[in-house]
Amino acid sequence: MTRVITILLTLLLAQSALAQESAVPAPASLAPRVRVETTAGNFVIELDTVRAPLTAENFLRYVRDGAYDGTVFHRVIANFVVQGGGYDDRLAARAPRAPIPNESGNGLSNRRGTLGLAREDSPHSGSSQFYINLADNAGLDPLPSRWGYAVFGRVVEGMDVVDSIGYMRTETVASFGADVPVERPVLKRAYVIETERSAAPAPPTTPPPPPPPEDAKADPAQ
Repeated sequence: MTRVITILLTLLLAQSALAQESAVPAPASLAPRVRVETTAGNFVIELDTVRAPLTAENFLRYVRDGAYDGTVFHRVIANFVVQGGGYDDRLAARAPRAPIPNESGNGLSNRRGTLGLAREDSPHSGSSQFYINLADNAGLDPLPSRWGYAVFGRVVEGMDVVDSIGYMRTETVASFGADVPVERPVLKRAYVIETERSAAPAPPTTPPPPPPPEDAKADPAQ
């Protein structure tokens, strides 16, 4: 009789343990989304934490810390990229955290609508600044002879807003540089949003007609 009671207690404990395991929350999404609210409109980015784990988590940390709130898109080149994440509306630099390793060899290409990590000439100098490709920019991808620029996400909503930023009139600002929007779009707020696990709409494949050509293209640099 004692043996039977012991077996029953063992079964009950096992069932209780299984119930507790099933109550453990599911892991966070492998493709978290971030809503970016700007003075030019809003858009949504989906991050790829599988192919670019370090870069995606680095970006998410800046978002969660509110480090992007109040920054501007300080560099705009039509039919190339829009770049932000490093300066406020007076073009004063925001102090970044330490740079991270370059993940440009992850198989993600700098296609239109993708999100990449800006950096200096040193391949492992990327930190807070990011850019969005306005066109397919294969020249930013890595080659066997050199490092590229790491892609870690894509715009899944509001690419028309990004395009509108890309067509803003720019100027050269003394002691700062060229390609600075005359009316700088402010990134008011960026935050992680909950997502439905459904197929995401792809970014538009054809941008609206561009304005007259301006400056030549250059690599995204900080």
